[in-house]
Amino acid sequence: MYGRDPWGGPLEICHDSATDDDRSRNLDLDRGALSRTLDETQQSWLLAGPGDQGRKKKRYVDLGCLVVSRKLFVWTVGTIVAAAVFAGLVAGIAKAIPRHHRPPPPPDDYTVALRKALIFFNAQRSGKLPKHNNVPWRGNSCMKDGLSDPAVRRSLVGGYYDAGDAVKFNFPAAFSMTLLSWSVIEYSAKYEAVGELAHVRDTIKWGVDYFLKTFNSTADTIDRVVMQVGSGATSPGSTQPNDHYCWMRPEDIDYPRRVLECHSCSDLAAEMAAALAAASIVFKDNKAYSQKLVHGATTLFKFARDNRGRYSGGGSDAAKFYNSTSYWDEFVWGGSWMYLATGNSTYLQLVTNPKLAKHAGAFWGGPGYGVFSWDNKLTGAQVLLSRLRLFLSPGYPYEEILRTFHNQTSIIMCSYLPIFNSFNRTKGGLIQLAHDRPQPLQYVVNAAFLASLYSDYLEAADTPGWYCGPHFYPIETLRSFARTQVSWQCLYATTTLYFRHLFTLGTNFSVYVRLNTS
Repeated sequence: MYGRDPWGGPLEICHDSATDDDRSRNLDLDRGALSRTLDETQQSWLLAGPGDQGRKKKRYVDLGCLVVSRKLFVWTVGTIVAAAVFAGLVAGIAKAIPRHHRPPPPPDDYTVALRKALIFFNAQRSGKLPKHNNVPWRGNSCMKDGLSDPAVRRSLVGGYYDAGDAVKFNFPAAFSMTLLSWSVIEYSAKYEAVGELAHVRDTIKWGVDYFLKTFNSTADTIDRVVMQVGSGATSPGSTQPNDHYCWMRPEDIDYPRRVLECHSCSDLAAEMAAALAAASIVFKDNKAYSQKLVHGATTLFKFARDNRGRYSGGGSDAAKFYNSTSYWDEFVWGGSWMYLATGNSTYLQLVTNPKLAKHAGAFWGGPGYGVFSWDNKLTGAQVLLSRLRLFLSPGYPYEEILRTFHNQTSIIMCSYLPIFNSFNRTKGGLIQLAHDRPQPLQYVVNAAFLASLYSDYLEAADTPGWYCGPHFYPIETLRSFARTQVSWQCLYATTTLYFRHLFTLGTNFSVYVRLNTS
């Protein structure tokens, strides 16, 4: 009977009849007959001593660069797997346990006011509204503006309605876009901190895109500019359809809307140039769009200089609703923004001309001096040029007039302080800048904005304050003035009919951005 030899050869299995001597001799012969080399395991079996045959062989695992005991390897891997399972179990349990997240703190009053002000612009939009307009009760309106007027016959869809009516007055609307752009230029980080930067940029773009439709923005020279779309009730007892006589939602307007153009309107064109130039700085991250705005601003400012005249002359609607008293302040204001947007020294030479400054009233201390509004841009221009002097220092030959503007700005800031009697105040401390004119809160918020700006300019220039005569006042005095005025008008606006006037396009709310984190 034969079986297979584990080493490859046949092995005869004999019965036990053979003697022990025979088996011993056969074993010696078999060992000597093994001619091939045995591996380590095979040799251990052949050379095993007495008692070794029952002992288990210790096994190893070859890891390539390391040989370890198989038992140790198994224990190590098992421990790692068990730890991973345990950690996963603990994480799953922790995730399954309900957590009570602390709600974010409510926005402060200034942030709430800012957001409501920006939403107001969304509510005043004319034309085809975007899906994200976030005012659900507003829809597309006045989609035939410009096209329904046989004298124009081009689309003037878009822009902003003035206030409670559906008239689009370019003069105050351009002022609003300029101030909104100024606030973004100075405080974009704070807009972003309250989540409104994209919103305010979209608000500005909606306005300036419409302005580009109101003149030939691709040309270098123009002879006319649209100043108004729609009309108010200018004649007593008139029954002609207009945006005051027909009190209705803009979405329901179905009558033709008149378009008014002007051929000599320096104040309007210079203000629109300021709006486009300031917006070009806001959108400097979009080179093509920024250059488009600069080109339009250049064309408008050239038109303003070449065709002298007030846009509100001749008894038009503008004279009754937004009358402009002069265009010299718009030259200083618009020229300053043109220089900041282009770096062209021609504009700086213009705005630092002493004769122009004199015509604009830079050296006059009348009752309206220091009152910044859609009609009087001089105070804002002086603050803007003070910024230019503090941080750009253009030097000769501009330094002398820039220093004069800077000194006048300091005097205006002094006039805002309660210790001086330049302006009256209510019993609660609200400054009265309007001199009994209607819609007084717009002048107050503009003054608060300029005070905040100037205090920041001084701080950035490492100047702790400024002098009012022999007395020195720290910059915190200006900031305190701005905070108290904004707080008072917020309270006042929520309890009186002036709430509507606070939210007109001629009002600037960017001061809330500055105060939000101060």
